[in-house]
Amino acid sequence: MLVLAIDTALDSCAAAVLDTRTRKFLAQEALPMKRGHAEALMPLIARVMAQFGAGFDALDRIAVTTGPGSFTGLRVGISAARGLALAAGKEVVGLTTLTAYAAPQVSEQHDTAILAAIDARHDHVYYQVVTGNGSTLVNPTVAPIDETFDAARFGPLRIVGNAAQIIADRWPPQAEKPVLVDPQPAPDIAWVAWGGALADPASALPKPFYLRAPDAKPKSEWAAEPRS
Repeated sequence: MLVLAIDTALDSCAAAVLDTRTRKFLAQEALPMKRGHAEALMPLIARVMAQFGAGFDALDRIAVTTGPGSFTGLRVGISAARGLALAAGKEVVGLTTLTAYAAPQVSEQHDTAILAAIDARHDHVYYQVVTGNGSTLVNPTVAPIDETFDAARFGPLRIVGNAAQIIADRWPPQAEKPVLVDPQPAPDIAWVAWGGALADPASALPKPFYLRAPDAKPKSEWAAEPRS
């Protein structure tokens, strides 16, 4: 399978083409950025596809991060993925940002649980806890940072996501220390691609995954999207 992966959910604008048969990336690029995804994404995708050396018709699937993340960034990425998939007649799947953050840890098949967390500001985080094999222990939610400490009941944790260091810095001294703290500002686009390749199109829908309502309601189809 040839998968084009796109991520604009957080502080990166990234795309990659994965060949699952050879397990190699045929093209990829990631630009760190906090804003400006709308202007940067399509030129970046054009460069990635030029490096790939074939057109969109050669792809089998397009994958995109669906959130939590920046509301503007999510709309940019999902709109691009949907539009490209429609024009090329390809299927498109969505992958949550929390899943993308946890994916490299799940791939290592450790026994320790994984806490994936994204800064939601105002002393809150979006977070999810999964087992070492990816099974859900705590469903994705938005909560005060201190609520994440309850995950210590699952034993030593690996904490990943752009809120990982924030949580680790406040981790209660009486709880077991995390065995890993990885505060990367955005998921690795490689794992967005692999997650997209494994996703079930019937359930991995390319729709914004909101855990709380946007600050302002957009005047478009996005206003009708379901929110978790």
